[in-house]
Amino acid sequence: MTEQTQHIILETHNLSIGYQSKKATAVIASDINIELYQGELIGLVGANGIGKSTLLRTLTSIQPALSGTISLSKKPLNDYTSIELAKIMSLVLTEQLMSKNLSVFELIALGRQPYTNWVGNLSDQDISVVNQSIAQTNLSDLKHRKCFELSDGQLQKVMIARALAQDTNLIILDEPTTHLDMYHKAYILKLLQKLAKDTNKTILFSSHEIDLAIQLCDTMIVMTNDGVIYDSPCNLIERGVFETLFPDDLIGFDEKTGSFRVKK
Repeated sequence: MTEQTQHIILETHNLSIGYQSKKATAVIASDINIELYQGELIGLVGANGIGKSTLLRTLTSIQPALSGTISLSKKPLNDYTSIELAKIMSLVLTEQLMSKNLSVFELIALGRQPYTNWVGNLSDQDISVVNQSIAQTNLSDLKHRKCFELSDGQLQKVMIARALAQDTNLIILDEPTTHLDMYHKAYILKLLQKLAKDTNKTILFSSHEIDLAIQLCDTMIVMTNDGVIYDSPCNLIERGVFETLFPDDLIGFDEKTGSFRVKK
């Protein structure tokens, strides 16, 4: 690993996630210890309902941790103000976009909000960053189109460009390939891989596309019924981790090809 990627952007120590009420505490996962390095693409995978969204909500301060610690650039997550957090972490969520009447440029420019003045005027520097984000995501031809005119794949690229325009060290995406066909699933994840390498940003995404994540990611976070495992795809394959993700009566994992198959 190079010196450049040795810088830890996010780390957790004995983190427990779940839900707490006055009557009871529901632990989804515990003893989570991960280190996300600068310039890496990290995939978060696991079966449906295993807790991937809960982990992402906890890492992004949307939901409180039950116990343990989360640090961003060696500073406790809870010590960041909302504006400080917006300058170090950007999110791409699965919620339906409410502002589809905006142009592609206008929507991407919303990523500059942490840096603009109180009336939201864009400086020359802001405009330059927005245009660079548009170029990096191959959206120049769509720059002036309205967002309601875009396909799902095009709109997902716009949301990634908005996160880029926010200019944070860490970008977190929740299921960025939902509703996309196989070609566009691969296109989006390949784009994320390229952006991590070209911009040296840390990109963490959750996905059901485990086969693609194995091929493209530097490291992966795998949530299983027995715990949360963090390692390189090759090491995870050697450890037999993927074979434990699903009941073996229907789905099997082929170590040679690094892919899942339906059993006959």
